[in-house]
Amino acid sequence: MTDPTQGPRETADLAAHRLTLLGTAHVSEASANEVTAMIRSGEFDAVAIELCASRHQSLVQPNAMAKMDLFQVLKQGKAGMVAASLALGAFQQRVAEQSGVEPGAEMRAAVKGAERAGVPLYLIDREIGVTLKRIYQNVPWYKRAGLISGLLGSVLSRQKVSSEEIEKLKEGDVLESTFAEFAEQSQSLYEPLIAERDRYMALKLVETLPDGGAQRVLVVVGAGHLKGMTGHLRELEAAPISPDSARQARETLETTKPRSRGWKALPWVIVALVLTGFAIGFSRDAGFGWSLVAEWVLINGTLSALGAAVALAHPLTVLAAFVAAPLTSLNPTIGVGFVTAGAELYLRRPTVGDFSKLRSDVGHWRGWWRNRVARTLLVFLLSTLGSAVATWVAGLRIAGQLFG
Repeated sequence: MTDPTQGPRETADLAAHRLTLLGTAHVSEASANEVTAMIRSGEFDAVAIELCASRHQSLVQPNAMAKMDLFQVLKQGKAGMVAASLALGAFQQRVAEQSGVEPGAEMRAAVKGAERAGVPLYLIDREIGVTLKRIYQNVPWYKRAGLISGLLGSVLSRQKVSSEEIEKLKEGDVLESTFAEFAEQSQSLYEPLIAERDRYMALKLVETLPDGGAQRVLVVVGAGHLKGMTGHLRELEAAPISPDSARQARETLETTKPRSRGWKALPWVIVALVLTGFAIGFSRDAGFGWSLVAEWVLINGTLSALGAAVALAHPLTVLAAFVAAPLTSLNPTIGVGFVTAGAELYLRRPTVGDFSKLRSDVGHWRGWWRNRVARTLLVFLLSTLGSAVATWVAGLRIAGQLFG
């Protein structure tokens, strides 16, 4: 008779390695206890878990955010990715507060259990940043705005997480369940969220497990990955591949599509059209030309400054947005968000406390405006959004006056 308290299990063989796959619930003390008990049994000489390096670091070093170089995050264009990760964390924080169990408790138990047992710990999941990028690219362009607004809505929402959503966390994958909170078109998310990661983790095991040693491996994954991973592992058992081949196949699941030449050229095309519009205006009449320039400045400056103001930026940062946006909109090599975020960092430098409390603060919508790190990210994103909208609005108005 099956023990109802046990999570689902599967077994597979890879060369000399016997793998026991344990499907866990991401919001369950029972799963965490089961993982601890299995490692303590001494039956396994290695543990593999559904975590990437960055998620593992946030699990074992919750204060790692205090070492983040926010200026480099902005310079490298990672502000949106960091904000998205924090938004996902905000949802998980709401789940923890409602259920009394932190999502990922079973992974924490696996990390601690492997350390106590003195056995190797293997991180086999794909980096969350790569997964988020592939999700974004897999969603049709006309649905991406809904995905982004859903992320923002999850931050601002004060509603309790439904019991159905908590059950999904108990049955499946933590990232899938998090996105399901605000993404209606889950079918377009399934491939990068689940199917790709099933194959990725199977290939990572082939690549990572050493020859000799670690003959009995406990693989701790969310129950939503159990069927897919087992299928891939049995295919690899039937048709073995070398670690090098596994690495090459895995790396194809880490690639992201480069922006097309058309998208890269679009900002320059817009600049050329706007400047051409100014030139046509001045050729007709100097006063008319200056009125077009004034309209461009007012629309760009106002909407970007409004975005910064909504983020509760410093008054001088709001002024910087108004001044910089009309210029940066005509220079695709620098965005207004970089200017406004830089000004905000200079005027309101985040403290060590802001970094250390970042993850807990963003669990509540007010924390995004109270915490200086999170607020700087909001300043960057909202002033950029305001400028982007303004560029199209002002451009269309100029075209209307020239050719209407």
